[in-house]
Order: sequence, then C-alpha cells, then structure tokens
Amino acid sequence: MKLGELFGAPLQHAPPPELFQRLLRYFNLYRVVVAAFFLAAVLAYDLASTVGAISAERFTRVCAAYLLLALAILAFSGRATRFNWLLTGGVVVDTVCFTLMMSQSGGVRSGFAYMLLVALAGAGLVGQGRMTLFHAALASLAVLTEQSWRVLSGIGESLEFFQAGVMSLGFFGTAITARLLASRVVANEELARRQGEELEAQLHINQRVIRDMQDGVLVVNRQGKVRQYNPQAAALFGVSGQELVQLSQFSAVLQERFSVWCVAARECSELLRTAEGQRLLRVRFLPPGERGNALLYIEDMARVQDQAQQIKLAALGRLAANMAHEIRNPLASISHAAELLGEEHHDDMHMRLTRIIGDNTQRLDRIVNEVLELGRRDRTAPEVIRLNEFCAGLLEELSLNHPSLLQVVTLRLEPDLLIRFDRGHLHRVLSNLLTNALRYSSGTAGAIQLIAQALPGGNVEIHVIDDGAGISEALRTQIFEPFFTTRTGGTGLGLYIARELCEANGGSLELRESDSGAHFCIYARGGV
Repeated sequence: MKLGELFGAPLQHAPPPELFQRLLRYFNLYRVVVAAFFLAAVLAYDLASTVGAISAERFTRVCAAYLLLALAILAFSGRATRFNWLLTGGVVVDTVCFTLMMSQSGGVRSGFAYMLLVALAGAGLVGQGRMTLFHAALASLAVLTEQSWRVLSGIGESLEFFQAGVMSLGFFGTAITARLLASRVVANEELARRQGEELEAQLHINQRVIRDMQDGVLVVNRQGKVRQYNPQAAALFGVSGQELVQLSQFSAVLQERFSVWCVAARECSELLRTAEGQRLLRVRFLPPGERGNALLYIEDMARVQDQAQQIKLAALGRLAANMAHEIRNPLASISHAAELLGEEHHDDMHMRLTRIIGDNTQRLDRIVNEVLELGRRDRTAPEVIRLNEFCAGLLEELSLNHPSLLQVVTLRLEPDLLIRFDRGHLHRVLSNLLTNALRYSSGTAGAIQLIAQALPGGNVEIHVIDDGAGISEALRTQIFEPFFTTRTGGTGLGLYIARELCEANGGSLELRESDSGAHFCIYARGGV
C-alpha cells in the first residue's frame, strides 16, 4: 500500500456503492442509539458517581446536543454525493461530544475515550479507509487537549498524560487496522464485481448460444418437469407458442423413454419419431448430475441427412469434373471420326448411323461442359453489375439464336438496380431460365416476364415468369436435382447448376407458386 493511501487518500474516486451507503446509515443509527442511551441513563438515574461527576447538568446538555446532531446526520444519510462529508462530520461530532462527556466525568479514567475507539473503527470500515489517520489524529488531539486543560485547571494529574498517550496510540492502531481491513474489503468487493460482470457476460453468451443452436436442448428433472429449453427444442417437436412445463407436452414417447433412461442412469442416444411421424429425431440423454437435472440434446436427422447429401454431392461433383476431363479427349476423337465418315458417300444406313454418332457425341459434349461448369462454381469473381444494362445486352445476345425472344419477353426493371454477382455466372443463370421459359411458353407477346425489384436492405429479387403449363406438384421437389429432366435430349443439369451458381454468389434460386406457368426467383445481394 502506498504511503499516500495510508494517510487518508480515498481508495476509489467513484461514488460509494449501495452497500457502503447502507453501512453509513447503520453507523449513523448506531450514533443515535448511543446518544439516546446516555441521555436516557443520565435523566432516569443518578449517575453522578460514574458519569457527570464534574457537572451533571453540563453532561446532560452535551448528551442532548449529541442526540440532536446524531439525528441531523442520520436525516442526511441518504445523499450519496455527501458521503465523505457526512462520515467525517459524524466522526467530528463523536470526538467533540465524547471529549466533553469525558471532561465532565473525570477525564481519561472515565472510560469515554474507549467509545472513540469504536467510532474510529466504525468510520474506517464504513468509509473504506477514508481519512482514517485524520480521524485518529483528531481524536488524539482532543484527548490530549482535554487532559492538558485538566492539568492546567488543577483538577487533573500529570500521570494521567501517560494513559492519554496510550489511548492516542490505540487510536492510531485502530485507524491503521481499520484502514488495512477496509482496503481488503474494497479489493474483495472490486474482485467480486468484476467476476460478477464476467459471469453475467458469460451467462448472456451461453444463453445466446443455446438459443441459436440448431439442436434442441432440454433440462429436465427426475420427475419429468422441464426446467429449461431452447426455442429449437419446441420447434422440433412442433409445440411452439405454448407454456411447456412437462416433458409429456413435448412428446409422450420421449416421456416414456426418459423414465427408462433415468433408471439406467447412463449416457445413451436413441432415434425417436415425432407424434405426426414427420420428423426423425436423435435424442442424446445425459443422466442427472448432483442437482438432479438431466440434459437432453435433440438433433434433427433430416438436417444431418441433408448435410451428408450435400457432402456426397460435392464429392460426386469433384469426381464428375475429373472424369469429364478424361472423357473429353476420346469424345473429341469420336466426334472427329464421325465427321470424317459423314464426308464419305455411303448408303443411307451408313449416313444414318453417322448422324446418330454425331448427335450423341454432341450431347455428351454438352454434358461434359455442364459438369465442368459445375466444378468451377466456387471460382467466383463478383462485381457490381447494372442490372438494366446487363439484361438488355443479354436479350440482344440471346435473340441471335432465338429471334422471337425480344417480342416474347417483357422487361419490368426498377431503374438503377445494382447487384453484386459474377458476370459470367449471372449470364449463365438468366440464359438458362429465359431459354427454358421460351421453350415452354405460348410464344405470344408478353408470354415471358423478366422482373427485377429492390428489397428493403438493398438486396434485389429477379423474377422470370412464363405463361406455360407450369410444373406439376409431383415434380416441384425434383427439378433442382442433378440429371433430372423431362425433355428428350436434355442433360438435367441446367437448373441444378443455376442454383449452385446463385448460392456461390451469396444468393439463391427458388421456384415459387404461380397461377399459370413457372415462376423462378433469383435472390441476389445488392451492389451498393
């Protein structure tokens, strides 16, 4: 501890916490009780032989003044901004009043100096060590001054200075001890405060983690009463929006199995199906600990299977891309050989077989190109694209191979739309959607609508809508699967690659409900 701190510097500059405010009120209340006790004692009993031996009347007046001042200090105890003033003022009042009582009761031998020891110790602890040595010096000065006055007045003895000096040493010893104890109290309080803040922050993080977990979490006691659960647990069992206090409210089967698990008292996991049979859940049981609460982790197996499927498809995609590179060389040789055969004049059968070879090699070449494009989905180079200019240029380019496209497509784009997308990927996605729409639409003016609009937050939606027969309900879940096609000669990779390219650019491609025809929507990030 620094010397400056020991001699009265405050341990902290901030206003004292509520705990010390409350202790100050108790200390001031103690002062009122002591003053009232002495006043009542001197009024009710004849104590001239013990207190007030010099002048009982003056002693009574000092007690009355002491009580009034104590009540005044107590009345101001609730003001945090005057904490130090109230504390020091109270000690000054104690020192003056007890010294006057001591002088009217026979000096240091009367025992009133010991009351100053209590006041100094209390002030040091309540005030967190503030001004402790100042208070001790004030009390010592008061006692020595009173003793000097007694000696000079001829009513005291010089030998009493020794007792007054010992008492003064006691004042300083009490003050230093109170200061050291106060510093420990303040340090422990600060440590507890920091640990409390860290614990609160950690609990807040834990709550957010549990709340946002994709798996459900249930805390259940031995009787099957749910202590805590996260929103995902209620969503997995389809019981959201109600007060859940019993495990049976989540699932009767889960309640039954929980009873069996508690008897076994060991960690285990089982697959359970929800009451509607729509979800297969894996429940992991952790037996109750010392507080008697068990943990249940609920995992949606459909999500696990989807993740496995995505990993499988990614591995197959890499394998297919590698195979495509190997297929391309012999495929080019076959195509070249078919072209050479076609140049020679043979009978109709040979010509027909040559055309079959040529058509199928071209189809295989398209599949290889599609697969290679899929393998390049992760190599994106996003840039800010002005959608109006891009769509106008795309339609002109596509009209070279599809002359009727410009008359069939109706553009409805909000002005100055910007998106962040790989230009080549966007060209591939919109080309696929527009050519599909042209293939299945009626072909009349306005049969295809290309709509783009801004969303709140700056992102953009692009809609491609046709007036064709649409996609049947049975096929809606399959159209984005690789190699699924309803068209003869199609590769079945167009929509699958379009969706993958959108996701690679931070967007998405989905099929939406439509009154007539097919309605595809591209969600893309804004370019602002």
